[in-house]
Amino acid sequence: MEKSNFVDQIRIFARSGHGGAGSKHFMQTKFNAMAGPDGGNGGRGGHIILRGSKHLWTLLHLRYYKNVLAENGEGGSGNNCTGRFGKDIYIEVPLGTVARDEETGKVEAEILEDGQEIIWMKGGRGGLGNANFATPTNQAPEHAQPGLPGVEGWKVLELKVLADVGLVGFPNAGKSTLLSVITAAKPKIADYAFTTLTTQLGMVEYRDGRSFCIADLPGIIEGAAEGKGLGHRFLRHIERNPILLFLIPADSPNHAEEFRILVHELEKYNSELLHKRFIIAISKSDMLDEELKEAIARELPPTIPHLFISSVTQQGLTELKDLLWKVLNEPVTN
Repeated sequence: MEKSNFVDQIRIFARSGHGGAGSKHFMQTKFNAMAGPDGGNGGRGGHIILRGSKHLWTLLHLRYYKNVLAENGEGGSGNNCTGRFGKDIYIEVPLGTVARDEETGKVEAEILEDGQEIIWMKGGRGGLGNANFATPTNQAPEHAQPGLPGVEGWKVLELKVLADVGLVGFPNAGKSTLLSVITAAKPKIADYAFTTLTTQLGMVEYRDGRSFCIADLPGIIEGAAEGKGLGHRFLRHIERNPILLFLIPADSPNHAEEFRILVHELEKYNSELLHKRFIIAISKSDMLDEELKEAIARELPPTIPHLFISSVTQQGLTELKDLLWKVLNEPVTN
């Protein structure tokens, strides 16, 4: 089976560094073998830090990165010397990456900006040396603290694609073909269900050097919200897209019903998705005459913009780009 270069979820075992122990040391001079406590503190254990990179589009580079173990801090030493901090580990991830704890499912970090850094798992604090415990009544403390342990556990990194427009439709609605025509992307195209098994991204070149990002997402089916087909793997990606472009083929037996089913699957998964801006495009429209177009238009919701396109003949594609750009740049009203 062909392996995809688009990896949108990985599971890793991660452990931040253990803090170094404080030193229990006493100063020794030529004339005083017990000149007082001078034990230094232990060094902090290494953090595990997530860093956003706009140059990454996938988690592929982490596919074999199964164990992430940060360095422990060094113990303190005499002369009030603090131990060296454990070396931090930086994990570069694409924008839109969410970090979760596998056991609890809790979201622990979210990377949305290039260069953004989040300490995901803090290293253990170094222990205090005995110099910190000297008092007028106890001038020779024998006590120093051990370092604190780091944090460990099985973690999940999940990518939710950051694209301006998400293509939504049943398998074979023509999403991959549209993406290949209006962008430089080269998605796999064939006439069978689930040709697109992973998200494909492309940049649409607009007027005057401007552009926007469009994502061809794996085809949705009835029951996707329950995990059928590609299920949740598909649905989590559309959470990031401000515009959803519903692609319904001209030869669909019931265009309005197909749109209703698609919207219903989104609502079951996350009702907040219904607050996004919708556009309907009837694909493969080169097979329609004007009378059929008018009949289909009457079926569609009157409050949602729609247009008729054909990726093969490039009918309506300029109008589609204009509409997407216009909606993308409209102020969002609550």
